[in-house]
Amino acid sequence: MKVKFNLIITFFLFSVILFAQEKLKDTIEVSGYSGTTTREFWKELDDIFNDPNFDNANWGVVIQSLETGEYFYRRNANKLFIPASDLKLFTSAAALILLGPEYSFSTRILMNGKMDGSVLDGDLIVQGRGDPTISGRFYNDDKYKVFKDWADSLTNIGIDEITGNIIGDDNRFDNLGLGKGWAWDDESYWFSAPSGAISFNDNVVDIVVKVNKGKDIPVIITNPSTKYIVFINNVTVVPNDSSTSINVYRQRGTNIVDVFGTIRKQDSVKTYVTVNNPTQYSMVVLKSVLQKKDISVDGFAMDIDDISKPAGRNLKTLFTYYSPPLKEIIKVINKNSENFYSEQLLKTIGLEEEGFGSADNGIKAENNVFREMGILPERMNIVDGSGLSRLNLVTPHQIVTLLNYMFKNKYFIPFFNSLPIAGVDGTLGKRMKKTKAENNLRAKTGTHIGVSSISGYVYTLDNEPVSFSIIANNYIVPVKIAENIEDLVCLRLANFKRK
Repeated sequence: MKVKFNLIITFFLFSVILFAQEKLKDTIEVSGYSGTTTREFWKELDDIFNDPNFDNANWGVVIQSLETGEYFYRRNANKLFIPASDLKLFTSAAALILLGPEYSFSTRILMNGKMDGSVLDGDLIVQGRGDPTISGRFYNDDKYKVFKDWADSLTNIGIDEITGNIIGDDNRFDNLGLGKGWAWDDESYWFSAPSGAISFNDNVVDIVVKVNKGKDIPVIITNPSTKYIVFINNVTVVPNDSSTSINVYRQRGTNIVDVFGTIRKQDSVKTYVTVNNPTQYSMVVLKSVLQKKDISVDGFAMDIDDISKPAGRNLKTLFTYYSPPLKEIIKVINKNSENFYSEQLLKTIGLEEEGFGSADNGIKAENNVFREMGILPERMNIVDGSGLSRLNLVTPHQIVTLLNYMFKNKYFIPFFNSLPIAGVDGTLGKRMKKTKAENNLRAKTGTHIGVSSISGYVYTLDNEPVSFSIIANNYIVPVKIAENIEDLVCLRLANFKRK
């Protein structure tokens, strides 16, 4: 009986999705609308948002002309909603204004000791300031590129041996890697990667699970391949008529990772797992790279917090590494919705504006920007940089206020360029293809359990620029239904023509 009931529910939900998709298809096929007044448009949107699937949920919507200031539509405009990743709009906009689009993260490489010929008699110290880009994202997927460049710089200086330790100095950030209100059971997953003044590979390890064809046993391949992380293989090989499902769990406070689930013989699965103590992880990998580049290291890879004796005052800077500019980094944040980058940026704002990298300091500095925008910080609640926390609460009107401010700001172009483009790239790459919204609408999307959001800009058929924010909270139907409604509204906007 229970199985039959579940099948009925599944069939019902599938039918609902198909209906929404057909409704969306009908809208997509419309090449243009006859002239419409905003009052008529308002009624059309009321019909869309009154979808019975969301009778027990909440929609928050604001749509406003950037030319006239006229509101096309408002619904719960000043009610607080969980924004999910739409919160990244606040982080990236504030960063552009406070730091500037050409801002680069810096990492200093120092020695604590003296040179004796080609020997660095002492420690090599990496002094981090939150750079999230020490990975393969900007270097053709070569995650070791930055570390290899550092090794080359040391060789050019004339160093081929280090007698002491490789020490990561992460003291310019706090040690709270996770944000307020983050779910403890998400801690192992890439989207919950811990922040820190020093990082490598987004503070995750890449994992590939496949089957050894000769022995029919599951194999785990990691990148980087390091003994710093211990992997326990609990994967089972199943017949081809079964399903593949791989999961990971890192034991809290450790780097012991359980990889478990099932895999079919012909499958290969790539996944990721976060690390504990990103600073030491980074130094372990750096030491390995230095040794592969023929620089011997006699000591250990260490976090500065584990050093019994503080470094002396005779530190000498060997060189400084600079990241790509912020205008490129926020593309990763907004187009890819990268939580780790967002948290790094929030703490960097705190470091640059308040003297120490913490989320609280970053938010304190951001609040000054929001007041300038006309947004009252005491009327919202922001606790992290990415929107991963369900403690974040903002209103659709506040998001549109931010969008309107940035539209007139001197840094609008880098902000606009960082947003996903409908039907082209980022989190909107597969949505609204072959419609008037494709390559027109640019917006940040957000998804959480019971949360779906999209906020950004679109041009109507009259070439009138419009800002909008659409947020759904507390629904229990599949997220695809919420996204279909969002797309319906976005497509209607792209086809809007005034009478």
